[in-house]
Amino acid sequence: MNSQLPFAPSEPASQTAPGETPPRWDLSDLYASSEDPKIQPDFAALEQAARAFSEAWKGRLETLSGAELAKAFAEYEQIEEGLGRIGSFAQLGFAAHTTDPVRGRFAQGVQEKLTDISAHLLFFGLELNRLSDEVLDRISAAPEMAKWKPYLRDLRVFRPYQLSDEVEQVLLDKSVTGRSAWNRLFDETMATLSVDLDGETKPLGDAFNTLTSAEREKREAAAGQISAVLADQSRLLTMITNTLAKDKAIGDRLRGYPRPSSSRNRANMVEDEVVDALVSAVDESYPRLSHRYYALKAKWLGLEKLEHWDRNAPLPGVPDTTLSWPEGKSIVLNAYTGFDPALGELVNRFLTHPWIDAAPVAGKSSGAFAHPTVPSVHPYILMNYHGRPRDVMTLAHELGHGVHQVLAGQKQGYLNSGTPLTLAETASVFGEMLTFQSLLDAEKDPKRRRHLLAAKVEDMLNTVVRQIAFYQFEVRVHDERAKGELSAERIGAIWRDVQERSLGPAFHFTPDYDLYWSYIPHFIHSPFYVYAYAFGDCLVNALYGVYREKPDGFAQKYRAMLEAGGTLRHQELLAPFGLDATDPDFWRKGLDVISGLIDQLEKED
Repeated sequence: MNSQLPFAPSEPASQTAPGETPPRWDLSDLYASSEDPKIQPDFAALEQAARAFSEAWKGRLETLSGAELAKAFAEYEQIEEGLGRIGSFAQLGFAAHTTDPVRGRFAQGVQEKLTDISAHLLFFGLELNRLSDEVLDRISAAPEMAKWKPYLRDLRVFRPYQLSDEVEQVLLDKSVTGRSAWNRLFDETMATLSVDLDGETKPLGDAFNTLTSAEREKREAAAGQISAVLADQSRLLTMITNTLAKDKAIGDRLRGYPRPSSSRNRANMVEDEVVDALVSAVDESYPRLSHRYYALKAKWLGLEKLEHWDRNAPLPGVPDTTLSWPEGKSIVLNAYTGFDPALGELVNRFLTHPWIDAAPVAGKSSGAFAHPTVPSVHPYILMNYHGRPRDVMTLAHELGHGVHQVLAGQKQGYLNSGTPLTLAETASVFGEMLTFQSLLDAEKDPKRRRHLLAAKVEDMLNTVVRQIAFYQFEVRVHDERAKGELSAERIGAIWRDVQERSLGPAFHFTPDYDLYWSYIPHFIHSPFYVYAYAFGDCLVNALYGVYREKPDGFAQKYRAMLEAGGTLRHQELLAPFGLDATDPDFWRKGLDVISGLIDQLEKED
């Protein structure tokens, strides 16, 4: 994912598998440390270059030839990549050591300097968007501008919502004390939270780990600890949520976005109506997907009703599987290599270099992500590996992002490599599907095959049903926040209502579950991000179906799709596979895959 954000709330296993220790990453390919003597000279050089860029090009874009504008673009990309290198180093260091105040201050200081330098570059995008279509068409006709046409195409999407240069400058300058400061407060708060488990004080993430325990009493106790901790922080977390929702509403009103999710949809290069169609298709499918599956799970567990702490309980009859780090690596590597040796070689580079931080340690971000950094270096992956099959799937997921980022960055460069979130999730979810199918094909024991199928269904429900429910929750919170500040109780009521609708009558939700919205980082870091997971999962289901039907030549077309980065829209990317995401039936076909797996489980029940 071309983002620093966690892939999903972390709920891994309760203990690390024996064997080789999961690695910590080494960021020295970016900088040796926060004291690296190269950092300050790099900052000085970048500031000088940014000032020179502004002096050379500001106010002149309308008069430039295509060759001259292409030269300006090349300079702009070089400066942006330099800023991205330093920013990536600071963000990654903070993510791996969130409770370290020294790293927190360093990251904040870097962000402030980046903002100051970026102020000299702000004019470039604003001035490009003020060019008339006629002038831009004339300039873009030059052969030297061919590389930058996709970037200009995507930039123009935001043209109707662009403010005056002065207002844009103020918003940029204030960002370090606005949204980014609230994000940091949330991260540092969550990283310091602890629970009491088995008489020991442990990080909050360990309580979420315990929700996957086979012992129901332990799950219930862990859920109680989570609820107590979130209740203690409720006032702060509610204030952060209200403040950021209001901040977003102010920005949306100034820019003229029609609704709170519109800015996210524009960034994803999809129309509001397309997202509405996806959400509607999933919402209509709740009964045949999550409602049906969790009714089966309640029966398997011998329960009349599931409590919220039973949602991730392992199925009975199959012992918990603990996979060492070497075993997990081998499973994922074999899955990718079996599909395409070229992708397997890229995956192996991640697994044999210190580019992954997988050790589950205190003070570290609880989720998982792949950060692209810059094309001249390589991506880095953060996760917490505890040895359960779910962690193996997370590794496969993030390596999909990493491979995608390498291929797009090398082929397209810094500015054109970024992929809309709706497509960025394609490679990651496809990697999960490859890994799942390789495990399923190798498993001969009927009970274990059934267990694998059920685990895959749960992962897909978490990716599709749960994420769309998250999206629906966000829509309602932002809509109601426009009328005034929301209490923790009101937000909790919205949360419970959405959960009851999406997960179905098999669940009995106790009041303490009303607090669980407050730990999910996506709502804070990236509003309305979550539907991209459902988009990607349904897309991958359709894509994988094409692969199973016509495997010859598929890997080459798939690699070309990843190499395109952000230069092509989803219609162009999917056309070689005979798929069209604008067709309403497209989403239903993706959901039918999940329903078909549940059909298999019902037959075997």
